[in-house]
Amino acid sequence: MDGQVVRKVVVAGGGSAGWMAAAALARQLGPLLDIVLVESDEIGTVGVGESTVPTARTFNALLKLDEAEFMSAVQATFKLGISFENWGQVGDRYIHSFGQIGKSNWLGHFHHFWLEARAQGFGGELGDYCLELKAAEQHRFDAGAEAPLNYAYHIDATLYGRYLRAKCEGDGVRRVEGKIVEVKQRADDGFIEALVLGSGEVVEGDLFIDCTGFRGLLINGALGVGFEDWGRWLPNDRAWAVQTSTDVEPGPYTRAIAHKAGWLWGIPLQRRVGNGLVFSSQFMSDEEGLRQLEAMIEGEMLIEPKLIPFRAGRRHKAWEKNCVSLGLAAGFIEPLESTSIHMIMIAIHRLLQLFPFAGCNPSLSDRFNHLADDEILKIRDFIVLHYNVTERADSPYWDHVRTMEIPETLAHRLALFRDNGHVFQAPGELFQIDSWLQVMMGQRLEPRGHHHMGRLMPPAQLRGALHNLKLDITRAVERMPSHQVFIDSYCPAR
Repeated sequence: MDGQVVRKVVVAGGGSAGWMAAAALARQLGPLLDIVLVESDEIGTVGVGESTVPTARTFNALLKLDEAEFMSAVQATFKLGISFENWGQVGDRYIHSFGQIGKSNWLGHFHHFWLEARAQGFGGELGDYCLELKAAEQHRFDAGAEAPLNYAYHIDATLYGRYLRAKCEGDGVRRVEGKIVEVKQRADDGFIEALVLGSGEVVEGDLFIDCTGFRGLLINGALGVGFEDWGRWLPNDRAWAVQTSTDVEPGPYTRAIAHKAGWLWGIPLQRRVGNGLVFSSQFMSDEEGLRQLEAMIEGEMLIEPKLIPFRAGRRHKAWEKNCVSLGLAAGFIEPLESTSIHMIMIAIHRLLQLFPFAGCNPSLSDRFNHLADDEILKIRDFIVLHYNVTERADSPYWDHVRTMEIPETLAHRLALFRDNGHVFQAPGELFQIDSWLQVMMGQRLEPRGHHHMGRLMPPAQLRGALHNLKLDITRAVERMPSHQVFIDSYCPAR
């Protein structure tokens, strides 16, 4: 440890982001660091991040968590994808699953075989060739080796924070209660040197992690790092969130139900459902949004609905001087596709790899910021896709998003698929070819052409190959227990 410049890390803010950061630092670099987390019981958390993507499993492994224990503690259920309702047209439904569709080869992706089969009059639905999608439709699940499903979790974000706090404090993380009233900076270079709390206590540190939510108390308030607004592509800026009771067995997927000015999420936990009505204030008032929420939710409200204003966009720099911003302090796209918790996890992973043991310097922060920007831009395009690729023309909101100018990077992807049936995954991109494909075709974007590699097979051979693939998936799903039965035997809520 001789010569080590950064020794004391101060995490500003608790909630999921703060305790995730503290837990990862403690579990991976604990012997090298002194970690302090500052949070105030007076300041609530946004607490809508209840749905994840499969990278959550990798992060939990990084924290060395026992899956069954973790799921039981946070009342979690399994997630195989998202059910999109009313997105292409009113009445439509498709599932964006986390699975692989069919079997591809070096020449092209499986869907080109399927498009050729469909042109010849057979092949069924594209989703017939995805194990996760068919399991989700039938509310089945199994984590055994015979059914290697790609899955994520639905979690209670508040319980997740508490669960991680207990782990952290067991690993030596020190929690300090208090409200931050001042951020002290060095006079010569502006680096943060301490946080002053309302009690007068001063918490000094070498590296500060800003998990103070949309306020960005350190990254914005002290260091003045600005924010790039993406409202021209993502007009949703408000959400009514509420928890409801349920007597229905949870499905292994999130529901995203479009309405006239946004969409409603439904996240099934073991003992309740998390709901949220996302909408644009340009097209719907807060009062209309509340009425829309009340009309769409099922079950009895367990709490009063909470209005959450937000803004889609990113911080110009996620890392500035000796401050790294995580979660809402660094940027936010919106809840669709459950990327918020993923972006926290991947940023923490990036910080662990690029940790400034030799001190914070521009080369290190520039690399971190480049990777963060590259990732959030690609996620942004995938989210914009859902709004732009629609045939809905039943409200001013859908007219706007259907006809708006989109980022050039997304326009290129759409043209490539529309003209040629080609889809690609960029290096380091979260959403894979199958994700792009399921959303585009699920929302009625049909390609005019496709690769003719399927014509290299005689029709009977192509038909037989597709039949066998479909049959294997059908049999695998039939062997699985129901989602509820698996939860009851594996991770029942405490």
